[in-house]
Amino acid sequence: MILRHADVRAAAKDWETYSSDAPFRVPIPSEEEVRTMRQLPIEVDPPLHGEYRAIAEPFFQRAKKPEMIAQVEALIGSMIDEAIGEPSLEIVNGFALPIQSRALTFLLNVPETEAGTWIDWGMHVFKVTGGTFKKGNQLEDYLHAQFDRAEENPGDDFFSALTQAEFQGRALTREEMMGFGNLTFAGGRDTIIHSISSIIAYFGENPDKLDFLRGDPKRIRLASEEFFRVFMPLTHIGRVCPVETDVHGVEVPAKGRVSLCWNSANHDEEVFEDPGTIQLDRKPNPHVSFGFGTHLCLGAPHARLVVRTLLEALVSKVSSIEVVEANPHVEREEKYSRLNGYESLTVRFKGKGA
Repeated sequence: MILRHADVRAAAKDWETYSSDAPFRVPIPSEEEVRTMRQLPIEVDPPLHGEYRAIAEPFFQRAKKPEMIAQVEALIGSMIDEAIGEPSLEIVNGFALPIQSRALTFLLNVPETEAGTWIDWGMHVFKVTGGTFKKGNQLEDYLHAQFDRAEENPGDDFFSALTQAEFQGRALTREEMMGFGNLTFAGGRDTIIHSISSIIAYFGENPDKLDFLRGDPKRIRLASEEFFRVFMPLTHIGRVCPVETDVHGVEVPAKGRVSLCWNSANHDEEVFEDPGTIQLDRKPNPHVSFGFGTHLCLGAPHARLVVRTLLEALVSKVSSIEVVEANPHVEREEKYSRLNGYESLTVRFKGKGA
């Protein structure tokens, strides 16, 4: 595991030494048992990475467009209004998952009714909540159906764009389309859900912090980045060394895997003053929660839009949040464990003026 901020950033840029050209082995743990195709563009190196990325990037940049910003603002504002009217609300599946799924329909330019199918999948595409990997190919079956539909009746949506895209002068293969689709649904799902639930819990435990953000609206963007730094759902990501490599004194064999530990880098005391403390006005904040270098997360603008809009709506509509019941999600590996979001989180929202 590469831990220090500078070392993680250097490794993320050095794709020749630390390669992403390793299907199924970039996520940790590996995903050979839960998908059949290479995820694109994350599991290829330059220059192919850039060519593949250019195909999908226009859709992911939609999160910066005024019309989509307005859609997300309306969605989150209405859901908070509904939450204020309820005696209590379970956040993970009753609030964060619907926001993630419905906002994704805006990004992919598909009917919002599709969110119902995605919500039914639960928090994880590949995992049973709190359990092991799912068996079967529910996501793959769904993607094949969408690509079949798009080939027969193309529109302006993400799936249609992939069926019409060209790569190096040819049409994408179905496997390549599936690689884009798989990453789109797996990569930004539980990450956004965990971020939303962690932020809600934080304000429940620190009631004065909503007032802090109300004191200066400019703090909202800074707070968003600080929440990404601390509540980053992806602990680390894998890279593979093509040849035997000395990694900070450790000999990694050819085809051996190295971890770039984003979470450790985000808590490097040489970069972040008092890194264990959440400082909502932290500046500068060079966190690596969206990766670094060539593989900077395609979904970063979308995640930033969702979290920023959530904070704006909480500040304008909610006076306080009470945590009724919390069931933390603990990420466990052989030699450590880490709190990473919630399996379930029940809260009460109190509206301003109530």
